Amino acid sequence: MSDPTVAAMALTELPTRQSFFKPHRIVLMAIAAVLVFCIVWFMRWDWVPKYSGRLVHGVGVTLMLLFVTSIFGFLLAVPIGLVQVTGPWPLKMLAKGFCTIVRGTPLLLQLWLLYYGLGSLFPQFPEIRNSFLWPYLREAWPYGVAALTISFAAYEGEVMRGAFAGVPPGELEAARAYGMSPFTVFRRIWLPRAIHRALPTLNGETVLQLKATPLVATITVIDVYAVVSKVRQETYITYEPLLLLALIYLCLTALLVVGFRYFESRIPTRGA
Repeated sequence: MSDPTVAAMALTELPTRQSFFKPHRIVLMAIAAVLVFCIVWFMRWDWVPKYSGRLVHGVGVTLMLLFVTSIFGFLLAVPIGLVQVTGPWPLKMLAKGFCTIVRGTPLLLQLWLLYYGLGSLFPQFPEIRNSFLWPYLREAWPYGVAALTISFAAYEGEVMRGAFAGVPPGELEAARAYGMSPFTVFRRIWLPRAIHRALPTLNGETVLQLKATPLVATITVIDVYAVVSKVRQETYITYEPLLLLALIYLCLTALLVVGFRYFESRIPTRGA
């Protein structure tokens, strides 16, 4: 099927303006409008100005955790996926075992093992307590960053393994026939094609990474989830802070999805 035909079929499947005015959709939009009105009018929101500064700071911490752990996790995932396709047997088994163990155990357990396990061992060594690393190792956020990075690397490493293996061998052979070095083939052909194939899954993994960030609140990192929990403790209000938290995560997720969709639309799909 030719590209113009596929594009025409995709356009015909897009929702039209008239489709939004079907009876069942009108009813759903009316129900949503009533719910929003009731939430805004009948619930207490007088606490928001008092905690707005903390909420903004918490969102910043959440975004920092998301971007830092996703970037470093992806940088680790590339060699983890590549070595499972081309690496020697010992490295291949080591990478596969890493992905299996991390993906097979709860992230909360990994986080607590790092913070309460490894973190409790460091103070026992005077060399570490007197080193320049101690001001950082005594804090909670490095263990949260490490746990989230390791988790993202394991999940995305399996995705990159499939992406590297899915690149047509003919493209790599053609690049070698042009006289490219192995590193140039990897940098200009293999890695970009693998990222292109993995981009939709990377979108989903990044959204899941955003939803995993509240776990760091269990080790005293003050993200937006921890701020909302503090609001509930101080105001004795239950539903309004949780609804606001859900709205914040919905907005952040929407921004991530829109951003990835933009990058996907900028990448040509011919021959994908």
